[in-house]
Amino acid sequence: MSVGKIEADWLRDERLQSILGVLAADGEEARVVGGAVRNALLACPVEDIDIATDARPDDVMRLVRAAGLKAVPTGIDHGTITVVSDTRGFEVTTFRHDLETDGRHAVVAFSDDLAEDARRRDFTMNALYADASGAVRDPVGGLDDLKAHHVRFIDDPAARIREDYLRILRFFRFNAWYGRAKGGFDREALAAIADNLDGLETLSRERVGAEMIKLLSAPDPTRAVAAMDKAGVLLRILPGAVISALGPLVYVEDEAGLAPDPVLRLAALGGEDVAERLRLSKAQAKALAFFRHEVGAATPPAEIGYRHGAEQSEKL
Repeated sequence: MSVGKIEADWLRDERLQSILGVLAADGEEARVVGGAVRNALLACPVEDIDIATDARPDDVMRLVRAAGLKAVPTGIDHGTITVVSDTRGFEVTTFRHDLETDGRHAVVAFSDDLAEDARRRDFTMNALYADASGAVRDPVGGLDDLKAHHVRFIDDPAARIREDYLRILRFFRFNAWYGRAKGGFDREALAAIADNLDGLETLSRERVGAEMIKLLSAPDPTRAVAAMDKAGVLLRILPGAVISALGPLVYVEDEAGLAPDPVLRLAALGGEDVAERLRLSKAQAKALAFFRHEVGAATPPAEIGYRHGAEQSEKL
């Protein structure tokens, strides 16, 4: 993993470079932020590319339109403009800090300070900023945490959680994908999560379901799910779930060369009214019903995974 600078094909994309240049034309600052920088440092695939700038939303709109690009005010009250270049969209958000939060929504004020913008984010590894050359700014110690595969909240974990209770689930999801710290899961984070479990009740089922699908899509989410269970989170979102079948299923998937199937893994966990609690899509709910009922309740989840993989192979 490189430190302080990224090298990535997507960074050299002419559309991205053009937008960064346009935003900086009047002396403003514009940097790629968050997941794209994190994943580039980890040599992981990058999907979405987000940009942070000290330019105010109205100025972003003016600058990009003057350059002949499309600007869509997708979240202008929170400082976000989607800039479209050659059919590809890039979210551009003005530096900001929170004035008020209620665990789901925030009232924000715009800022000129990158460090202030960083401190309203969730984890240190997500508060990394790269300029057009790939040089990385790290205002909260994210590079060291990323190198150690340590998922750590920025500053006070409880404060970050109370800003958005979905961060409880994101903590376990990021550990499933990136967390391999020698000391295990961050103890301060786990303590703050235990003190804020009631906040999970304020989240929409769609948000919870989307996070669980992302978490269970990780190559091996067993440690993260076990930690969720121990922390009392799993009981809150999936009453009746049992983690003992997940490990064998993941092992069988790996041995058979099967891609992770998050819905099959949900079936292995079990629980009450899973499709409704997580607001699964119709296709996901149908697949869950197949895995849990049509194959037979007495069939071990690992065997279900093997059969499912065989069926999918026959369709190829």
